[in-house]
Amino acid sequence: MPDPILLHPGDDVFILTERQGHIPAGHKRARHAIATGHPIRKFGQIIGYATADIAAGDHVHGHNCAIGEHDRSYAPGADLAAAWAAIPTAPPATFWGYRRPDGRIGTRNFIALCATVNCSATVIRQAAEEIRASGILNDYPNVDGIFALAHGTGCGMAAEGPGWDNLQRVLWGYATHPNVGAAVFVGLGCEVMQVARMKAAFDGTGQERFHGLTIQDTGGTRATIAAIRARVEALLPEVNATTRSDCPASALTVALQCGGSDGYSGITANPALGAAADLLVGQGGAVILSETPEIYGAEQLLIRRAASPEVAGKLLERIRWWEGYTAMHGGSMDNNPTPGNKAGGLTTILEKSLGAAAKGGSTPLADVVDYGEAVAARGLTFMDTPGYDPVSVTGQIAGGAQVVVFTTGRGSAFGSKPAPTIKLATSDRLFAAMPEDMDINCGDVVSAGVSLQEKGAEILDEILAVASGKVTKSEALGLGDHEILPWQVGAVM
Repeated sequence: MPDPILLHPGDDVFILTERQGHIPAGHKRARHAIATGHPIRKFGQIIGYATADIAAGDHVHGHNCAIGEHDRSYAPGADLAAAWAAIPTAPPATFWGYRRPDGRIGTRNFIALCATVNCSATVIRQAAEEIRASGILNDYPNVDGIFALAHGTGCGMAAEGPGWDNLQRVLWGYATHPNVGAAVFVGLGCEVMQVARMKAAFDGTGQERFHGLTIQDTGGTRATIAAIRARVEALLPEVNATTRSDCPASALTVALQCGGSDGYSGITANPALGAAADLLVGQGGAVILSETPEIYGAEQLLIRRAASPEVAGKLLERIRWWEGYTAMHGGSMDNNPTPGNKAGGLTTILEKSLGAAAKGGSTPLADVVDYGEAVAARGLTFMDTPGYDPVSVTGQIAGGAQVVVFTTGRGSAFGSKPAPTIKLATSDRLFAAMPEDMDINCGDVVSAGVSLQEKGAEILDEILAVASGKVTKSEALGLGDHEILPWQVGAVM
């Protein structure tokens, strides 16, 4: 039987690589006796506290381990020198991308239909389906497709505040995204979310690439669908005129995401993605780590490598906001892990977060931004988002991510547009079970002794290939049209 995994010399548990009796692979066994109330360490960090006496060799999970206070000895910038030293150097890499007039570079060339309000969601979805079914896109090989940014809000909401800001940033971020060659905004006409106000808020940047119409002014549902089709048909030759050319890897911004995590996530796929993130940062690129509730308990590790006290303060403010937000709604920051996460071996949000934060690699935390805010810094940026994958990825793409890399241990049928999603399996078992969904197997880090550095290099190669046009598994399956979900915060009125 393969040896269990010990992640840190000071850990109180090891992780099983195969089922042992009633304990599944990916779960924890105690290395030694742990008394009630004592902390339990994994990754060299506290993941919870014993709620009963635990004997050596016992299964350590929700029946005898629960969340408690985590390490809050914040030391902003304490590890910054080591973080700077962790940036690797390598010859400049390139990919084949679409150069835009504003200097940004896309990995795809889509036409976007953007609903300003739920009332126009059906119209844009139907228009997109009719355009696809017509076969006209086949005549334009440089156009990767058309997608509909439909959502469930845009009216019945406050005309200012965080919910308004979130939706506004998502709509603008998608319409002016480097992976979008042209966009058509479609509204009802009387909604709260008005395009003219959005243009003013963003100073009109990028508006030369989008167009707008309303159902009320155009003459109703069928007339609007016909008008959208006519507008898209007129735009297609111009969008198709953009072709791929050799571009520097430094132009890439990659979203780091995880979902359906298991006990292997923090051992294989997440740290391997962290190694790839470091390699991209070394190329001058940018990576976005998100999911604030799922770095809870690991935020101190990010704060220790914050590039400035101001950056550390931004992250701490977001942590405090989430503590208040969940309490206000009668929840807890430990509402995670999910039942699936627990079945996969994760016990507390502290344990899950320590593994999730590994996706961010080891380089300095350059900035912290709001949900959907445009990411300007090169290097590692943290974006404040919920842990719910579709909401989080929507914010990351709105912030400018041209590629998404998504780790999963339980399996995920997720895709995204206009930025393609690359999915990483944490185990050989998952890769074999869902071969049409998984792009890369990270299980061989455990089963074959592949180093995290080797796997990170493999992931970066895949990012560059996908950025150059390689079709991901989720793209081949047609995923991405229904996973766009802006974060709705505030009262529905």
